[in-house]
Amino acid sequence: MKIRSMAAILAATVVLPFAAANATDLEVTHWWTSGGEAAAVAELAKAFDATGSKWVDGAIAGSGGTARPIMVSRITGGDPMAATQFNHGRQAEELVEAGLMRDLTDVATRENWKDIIKPASLLDSCTIDGKIYCAPVNIHSWQWLWLSNGAFETAGVAVPKNWDEFVAAAPALEKAGIVPLAVGGQPWQAAGAFDVLMVAIAGKDVYQKVFGDKDEEVAAGPDIARVFKAADDARRMSKGTNVQDWNQATNMVITGKAGGQIMGDWAQGEFALAGKVAGKDYTCLPGLGVTEVIATGGDAFYFPLLEDEEKSKAQEVLASTLVSPAVQVAFNLKKGSLPVRGDVDLAAANDCMKKGLEILAKGNVIQWVDQLLSADSQKQKEDLFSEFFANPSMTPEDAQKRFVDIIASAE
Repeated sequence: MKIRSMAAILAATVVLPFAAANATDLEVTHWWTSGGEAAAVAELAKAFDATGSKWVDGAIAGSGGTARPIMVSRITGGDPMAATQFNHGRQAEELVEAGLMRDLTDVATRENWKDIIKPASLLDSCTIDGKIYCAPVNIHSWQWLWLSNGAFETAGVAVPKNWDEFVAAAPALEKAGIVPLAVGGQPWQAAGAFDVLMVAIAGKDVYQKVFGDKDEEVAAGPDIARVFKAADDARRMSKGTNVQDWNQATNMVITGKAGGQIMGDWAQGEFALAGKVAGKDYTCLPGLGVTEVIATGGDAFYFPLLEDEEKSKAQEVLASTLVSPAVQVAFNLKKGSLPVRGDVDLAAANDCMKKGLEILAKGNVIQWVDQLLSADSQKQKEDLFSEFFANPSMTPEDAQKRFVDIIASAE
């Protein structure tokens, strides 16, 4: 009720930036198809529809790894949608360079995005050659370990406070018939878990040297060897997950079938939809309880160039709507993410979101891998960790050697 009433108050007091001159249908593609994600998307659609135009939903099931190639193919093949989700970073870089995406600099300048969107790295990730090509809608951080309080109670052990305690509790969970760590079969989940382990165990300086500086010597060194040892523990603890989608893995935690999951804060939307309460039914450990940082990754909308003048005008309205205060509150409270604006009131945030806001306020932020590696390098990394988690015969040492090769050639 608090969330709904708060969004309603803001919607009543904050006028959307400008209404569409004529009612126009805009197809918007995205990969938000879980229950919690669908509830969040509905807030975006409702706000855009209120401008007089219509959000035509183009959801693509199967996560970003499935959706992005379809989105790119449509844009390059001459059948562009009006707007599409990508993660802020380098996923749309080649489309922009090919002249297929719309420049939003005029909208961003008119509405002072540079002053209101925080941290600045969000808009930097949308900027190529001094022009702004996307509208950020949230800050999503991967650095979370979600724990089922009920699972640990069943196993007769205390809820862990950090990664080492979690690993130590794994035998008790297994004895109780509970999978210690739920990891879905999609490649991006295994790769993301490794990235989170790197920041937590090796620290953000090592993380930056590897992914930011592409330092292959550091990638081959003892700090990353410790990360691969932790990844080996995670692989062993995830045995028996037997699901593909991330939200199915989250549901294992929600239902007490798994002890925990390394997943981004979008998992909060699933807990909320299931009626679970942070701090009571589940526990969240930012930075795995080891290194508390927030990655300034997340989602943004890009706008392909369109020949239709009315649709082009409506694109501006949509971009403006996505960043507006009322929409930022309503969407992010349901999505589990943090707003891109520093001037909105999130008093209705739950305990986990408040932890994220506190870390953000302290400036403990890093750029996420999407912002540091090209899409091709990311794909190579996903392939490696998908194989590593699926194949117990691949040793951590062999996996590290392959990882070094990826970093050595990374863009």
